[in-house]
Amino acid sequence: MTYLSFPRQYARTQRFSLGAPRGFAVAPDGSRVAFARSRPPAVEDGAAGAEEGSAGGGRQALWVLDLPGGGERLAADPDALLGGAGEELSAEERARRERSREGSAGIVGFAVDAAVRTAVFALSGRLFTVGLGAPESAEESPGAAPESGTEGAAGGADRRVPAGAVRELAVPGPVVDPHLSPDGQWVAYAAGGALRVVGADGAEDRALAEPEGESVTWGLAEFIAAEEMGRSRGFWWAPDSSALLVARVDESAVRRWWIAEPAQPGRAPVSVPYPAAGTANAEVTLFLLGLDGSRREVVWDGAEFPYLAAVHWSAAGPAVLLVQNRAQRAQRYLSVDPVSGGTEVLAAEEDRIWLDLFPGVPALTPSGELVRITDEDGVRVLKVGERSLTGPELQVRAVLDASGPDVLVAAVAGEAAAAPEIGEVHVYRVGAEGAARVSPEPGVHTAVRAGELTVLTSLALDRPGPITRVLRGGGKAARIASYTETPSLTARPRLLEAGPSRIPTAVLLPTGWSRSDGPLPVLLDPYGGPHGQRVYAAHNPHLVSQWFADQGFAVVVADGRGTPGRSPAWEKAVANDLAAVSLADQVAALDAVAEEYPLDLGRVAIRGWSYGGYLAALAALRRPDVFHAAIVGAPVTDLRLYDTHYMERYLGDPTEQPAVYEANSLVGDAGLVGAALPPRPMMVIHGLADDNVLVAHSLRLSSALLAAGRPHEVLPLSGVTHMTPQEQVAENLLLLQVDFLKRALSSRPRA
Repeated sequence: MTYLSFPRQYARTQRFSLGAPRGFAVAPDGSRVAFARSRPPAVEDGAAGAEEGSAGGGRQALWVLDLPGGGERLAADPDALLGGAGEELSAEERARRERSREGSAGIVGFAVDAAVRTAVFALSGRLFTVGLGAPESAEESPGAAPESGTEGAAGGADRRVPAGAVRELAVPGPVVDPHLSPDGQWVAYAAGGALRVVGADGAEDRALAEPEGESVTWGLAEFIAAEEMGRSRGFWWAPDSSALLVARVDESAVRRWWIAEPAQPGRAPVSVPYPAAGTANAEVTLFLLGLDGSRREVVWDGAEFPYLAAVHWSAAGPAVLLVQNRAQRAQRYLSVDPVSGGTEVLAAEEDRIWLDLFPGVPALTPSGELVRITDEDGVRVLKVGERSLTGPELQVRAVLDASGPDVLVAAVAGEAAAAPEIGEVHVYRVGAEGAARVSPEPGVHTAVRAGELTVLTSLALDRPGPITRVLRGGGKAARIASYTETPSLTARPRLLEAGPSRIPTAVLLPTGWSRSDGPLPVLLDPYGGPHGQRVYAAHNPHLVSQWFADQGFAVVVADGRGTPGRSPAWEKAVANDLAAVSLADQVAALDAVAEEYPLDLGRVAIRGWSYGGYLAALAALRRPDVFHAAIVGAPVTDLRLYDTHYMERYLGDPTEQPAVYEANSLVGDAGLVGAALPPRPMMVIHGLADDNVLVAHSLRLSSALLAAGRPHEVLPLSGVTHMTPQEQVAENLLLLQVDFLKRALSSRPRA
């Protein structure tokens, strides 16, 4: 076996994610758990079957854990289904994966019916169904459907898939985002701008909504919903399987930009609709489409509340929508009348700064009460109906399940906790009697629940991989294996709260270093902005920082104001002032760490990607007295070029607050690069195919730096998006960054 360096191992295993079970679907009767997982990744150079984006050919497969005590079995093997061929992804599927930062191949997502009896998935644009029951089961059980052609419960043909059978359905493609009806009889999917439905047996394929030209699609989430709102879906089944709620997206008013591939001059540029701050968004409307051909528009005040942020439709009650106004300071929870299409306000929320969106809400309890997360008295609380079920002891981050006698949530300890739980996220059951913690050990935890089964996935600081336990009631029922590769190094982060503001911070030092070795040059390695927590009480998130530390640096990772997981006030402190607040907290964390560790403050560098890249450039330009070199990856530099939902939340409308955008941007009439400050070495890195942070940001920064006479390096990545899934690119990016840092800091005297 060929030895792999850590950068190559990290890239090949997709950040050590290959082999981890994921995407759990739990049968309500407790009979099985379906999940995706790749086989152990190939680790030998030149391994057969490797393809771009697959990290050594480790495709995700569909697995089933049978309970009680049945063990795991492979339900659908993508390699067998594709016959060894590579995958061909449509533009729509590539966009979906880019929005979700999905770099894997194979069955990267699947959907199930209400009983978790059948699964459906798209593979290389083709549509497949699989019966999840054990194939040797001869009689009907909760996991095995009768053969196609027998009579169903409603008196018609039963279209469900036999236990253990894998079928490809011959339908128009390429297929995107298929979902089964709750009764398992029908599959709805998007293809070619249309929303289509087909029987689970492959019969009666038809369009419920036809394509309407290049600018209108049915059943797909628009860019900002998938990128910023956490809504990746564009259609939802009725609980009785008779109809669907389907989003119609009209992008005709959205400004179109062009993404070219300069390394391939014979390839035409790609046109993408991109709603930059202050410009028009896509128009999103919602329709009830019946399997009987009926169509009714769902009506709400779309002029006042244009953002369709979330949709929930379960057997507990009518469909519930969450809609926001464009300023994101007001939102409404609406119930939908399935007969008229009218809506009724269930709850209204307003905030003078902004309203955040949370995973898992809205939802309904079995009794039909609305479940939401809201800010009350500076605390993020769980609210069921009109009751607040949590208080200052917790900051609730997500609702994981609301279908049981209590609500399962992910939360962090409140600021009033007896002892800080730096970087920890726990799972709690919350009911009328209070909150009870489900996760037993320090670390980062999440869960999926149905009926009496809970699948709990746990990460910890003292081990590299996840542990996934299946709990029945209060006891352990099984464990799902993880095949993640063991990293070739061990991360040793010291977690602390830095400075008077108690900034969550991780400090990583070279392996084997002692204080007698003297002060170390410093590398700040933040994200440092909204949505991007970096300081976790888990091992693998700190691996790259530890690798940089082992190259001879003290690495400091700080989650300053604006990052999630602390409190509403902590996150909203960056309103109208992203730049100054984010940068001030990085400096404060550095100063506090220097009081405890011997740091060479005469040699301080900073690196980051996306918001972290923006922050790294800010540091070198605004505080050259503190920072002496910067690695600036995929930065947002002209904030007017970034999308509406994100940028207008934090800085308002640029047509109304142009001075705010100017003050926070790196380029422009009042930009920072013209100031009379000592220049600092800067490496600017950007993927030319990035459709999230367009390469125009880095090109404008480079032009401004050049005009100001500031030396810098630009590393363009041909064919690379906002992710860097290509193995050689990901590996060499790390190596080149270390080379740059050593060159940039070597000429500076020790402090």
